Amino acid sequence: MVDMAKYFGVKTMKKGQVIGSADIKAAAKAQGVTFKQGDVILFHTGWTDGMLASNPKDWVSGEPGLSNEAYVYLVSTNPMAIGADTWGVDVFPPGKGDKAFYGHVTALKENGVYILETMNTGRLAKEGVHEFMFVLGQARLKGAVQMIINPVAMW
Repeated sequence: MVDMAKYFGVKTMKKGQVIGSADIKAAAKAQGVTFKQGDVILFHTGWTDGMLASNPKDWVSGEPGLSNEAYVYLVSTNPMAIGADTWGVDVFPPGKGDKAFYGHVTALKENGVYILETMNTGRLAKEGVHEFMFVLGQARLKGAVQMIINPVAMW
């Protein structure tokens, strides 16, 4: 788990705040995180913890997140999944020159990398946990393209 809020020196990142590959590399290095083939890479932005209960209309109107080029970088590390504590993982509104939610195309369609949205990363960030065993049970619906899941982090 890479704590992007900590990297940017905030508790909650701002709506529309872009996370690019340079940011990911710098934050990962500062936090001692390395990406290995088959990893589940999660990002903490503080967005859901900081906004969902206090301002749900603003929470759903946009989010900080990954740029299109950040996805290209991340899939080059051959992860199993990419996720964040935001409802869409991609930045919204998209940054200049980016297509809205095109990271989903890059990850899912072009590379077979799963996307995990609205992950509860708050406790991991609070305790400074960056590496852990990620357990995700199988979805109970056959043929579904989206599922509510209950992952567990063990450290």
